[in-house]
Order: sequence, then structure tokens, then C-alpha cells
Amino acid sequence: MQTIRVETPSVRYDVFAGSGLLETLAQRIESVAGRLPRRVFVLTSASIWALWGHSLQQSFPDAPVVLFLEPGEKHKTLTSAEKLLRQMARAGADRGSLLIAFGGGIVGDVGGFLAAIYMRGIPFIQVPTTFLAQVDSSVGGKTGVNLAEGKNLVGSFHQPLAVFADIGVLGTLQDRELRAGLMESVKAGIIRDRSLVRFMEDHADEVRGRDPKALEKVIAASIRMKAGVVNLDEREIGLRMILNLGHTVGHALEQATGYKSLLHGEAVGWGMVASLYLARKRGTISSAQFDRLQSLIHRYGPLPPLKVRAAKVVAATASDKKNVGGVRRFVLPVGIGDAGVVEDLTAAELESAVGYMLARAKRN
Repeated sequence: MQTIRVETPSVRYDVFAGSGLLETLAQRIESVAGRLPRRVFVLTSASIWALWGHSLQQSFPDAPVVLFLEPGEKHKTLTSAEKLLRQMARAGADRGSLLIAFGGGIVGDVGGFLAAIYMRGIPFIQVPTTFLAQVDSSVGGKTGVNLAEGKNLVGSFHQPLAVFADIGVLGTLQDRELRAGLMESVKAGIIRDRSLVRFMEDHADEVRGRDPKALEKVIAASIRMKAGVVNLDEREIGLRMILNLGHTVGHALEQATGYKSLLHGEAVGWGMVASLYLARKRGTISSAQFDRLQSLIHRYGPLPPLKVRAAKVVAATASDKKNVGGVRRFVLPVGIGDAGVVEDLTAAELESAVGYMLARAKRN
């Protein structure tokens, strides 16, 4: 098991990545929290609970209260949050209760949001069950829900007590889910860790084939990169924005397609293709680097086709949270292993990048 420390000015906690964590979860929580809270709630999905609920539950002396969230971005809403909060209240949740977010990124985001706002904040634990959630969304304290006008527009920063990433649960993950999650690790390498880029290039067969050592290497490197960024910029005032490489166009794609045809990681993968195109046009990466990084993205695909109009995607970027005062903020790679935020992106540049991405999708 590997332990990665997240240490911001306001809080510190550990991310544990390894196998066999579910069966001893209660004891591990007790070690982190000092004691096991009297009232424990688990937010999960029906499919995850059917697969892994027994493994988690058997470590607790008293059965936790289980809350279920319907799958999909369309259920990541204030309506769902209110329903779950009322269930917690009726079940006797108080300020001493603990909420465990046990699932993928949507469960983690909503679970963290519930914990952030219930009685003005209760402790919670992240137990991510998808590759994407393990390497990215479970770390850093971002929580939230969507509005019809855009993704994650309502939320709060609320850091977990700890994160337990059990690699064993990835064995039941569908190949498409795994590939989508790996896009976040590709992103991690591009923006902050060139050695991770090299490893994912050299060991693609092992990683895609779910070799435990290769997966643990990629997961730990991805978490370590994100933890390092969060430690320096917990509230996304500056540096943390680089974690959004591919997300401006990626979120716009999700919104423009009604959150129906793309997994989050797939949308981010296409968003990174658009970002690489802009970086090459601006000269922050060379043509050789462009070809190398785009090849890496598609090697961990295939990315799904895109059936959406360019104008609709461009319009959806207007709701990106990084935009302030009408200024477009866009993350571009600078070489390999570095990234920066540009604030002078023109409408024409954005339209050109989206156009390239959609043209590339037709050839994919």
C-alpha cells in the first residue's frame, strides 16, 4: 500500500492506495478519526453496493445506513441532494455522524457536497471505486452538483478525513470506464510529470491489461501529482487551475451532448486534443510533442465519436467556472510536464480548436 499526504494550509490527510482496504475499512477509519463515529452513512450506487457492499459492511460492528444515488450526471443535481439530505435527517444524522462516499466520481462529488452542507459540515471519507475517481476526483476536496446551465456550478470545498483507494475493486470495472479514467492520468503526466508520460508510453499494454503493479504505479503517481498541486493551491486561486487541462472543452462537450453519450474521462480526452491543437498553434509545444501526446491519448482510447455541432460546444464553454469577468481562461500544455493558464484566448482560436477536435473525431 502506498500513502500520499495531502497537506494544505487548512487541513492535512492521507490518501491510501493499495489492495484489501475495504475489508478493514472500519478499523482504518477508527485509526484516522480516533474513534468510529456512532452513526455512519454510506452514499453509493446500487451496482457498486451489489458488488462490494458486503466487503465494506462486514468490517463495521453496526451496519451503516446506506443511501443510494441513481447513476449518471443527470442525477447529480440539487434535487437529488435534497432527497438524500432529508433521508439523512430522518435517519438521525447529527454533527457527529460520518458520511462515506463509496463509488465513482459522481458519488464522490455528491457525497462530499452533502457532507459540506449538512448541519454546516460533517466529516466524510472518500472510498473511490473507479479509476478516474481514485486518481483524480476523490482528492482535493472539490464537491458539487450540476445545474442545467453547466457542470459543477454549485458546490463547496470540503476536504475528506482520508481517501481509501482499493485497487482490488477495479477488477470489475468495464474496459470503457478504465480507459476513461486513464485520461486523467495522461493529463497528470502532461501538466506535471513527464516521467509518468514516459511510463504510460512504455507500459501501455500492462496498464490497459490491468497489471496490478503497473496500475499502482500510475495511480500513485497521479495522486501524488494532484496532492502536490492541491497542497500549494487548495482553493484554485492560481496553480490548481492547471488540473483543468482538457476540462473546458470536455465539460462543454458533456453539456452539449446532454450528459448521455460520453463518460467524463472521454470528454476530457477530446478536450485535451483541442488543447494540444491550440498549444501547437501558439507554439507552447512543438509539432513533435503534439504528435507524441495526441498519440498517447488515442493509445489509451479509443475515444468515442462525437455527434454535436461545433457552435453548440463553443457556446457551452461560456459557463466554464474558470471564466471571470468575460475573460476566457484556458489551460495549455507547455512542453511535456508543464502547463499554464492563458487569459487572452480569442473566440476564433476556440472555434478553430473545437473544429479540429470534431474533424479528428471523424477520422478516429
